[in-house]
Amino acid sequence: MRKDLVVLVTESGEPIGLADKMAAHQQGLLHLAFSVMIYRETAVGREYLLQQRAQSKYHSGGLWTNTCCSHPMQGEAFDVAAARRLHEELGIVAPLTFQMGTTFCYRAELDNNLTEHELDQIIACEADNVALVPNPDEVMDWRWWPEQEMCDAMRTTPERFTAWFSLVVGHIEKQLTAQA
Repeated sequence: MRKDLVVLVTESGEPIGLADKMAAHQQGLLHLAFSVMIYRETAVGREYLLQQRAQSKYHSGGLWTNTCCSHPMQGEAFDVAAARRLHEELGIVAPLTFQMGTTFCYRAELDNNLTEHELDQIIACEADNVALVPNPDEVMDWRWWPEQEMCDAMRTTPERFTAWFSLVVGHIEKQLTAQA
């Protein structure tokens, strides 16, 4: 399958076809996606690895978001897709252990007259040390955000973050709390 195709699904996750990625976002078609959040536990608390999307991205350029988010190819398992995109976006090659969380459906109106309408698989991953070589076509910056600082920034300057970010954070926090 070409990388510029997305898997269209029903709200229950049943595949119903394929669509060009741009057409799906222009028409607001429901498609499969995943959101990865790498985190680490430190002496002062949990930190999350966030990326700032490259300005040249087709939507949400320059905004901060979770470690990686993308679309699986047809028939591609979420863990395989996550590893592929972490490598393509951030240059991460180390083997990671993914913790599959819930899926949720959301719809958000974006810049460039695009709509994100996704059935999103949440994926958490604990990693203390991870080597990164960000792809400048995908990522303009990255950093580890202490949990409280991230939550404060989401509350005081939500415009700095992608439309889906607060939803992903909510699902990640529930997943990590349930695992504790």
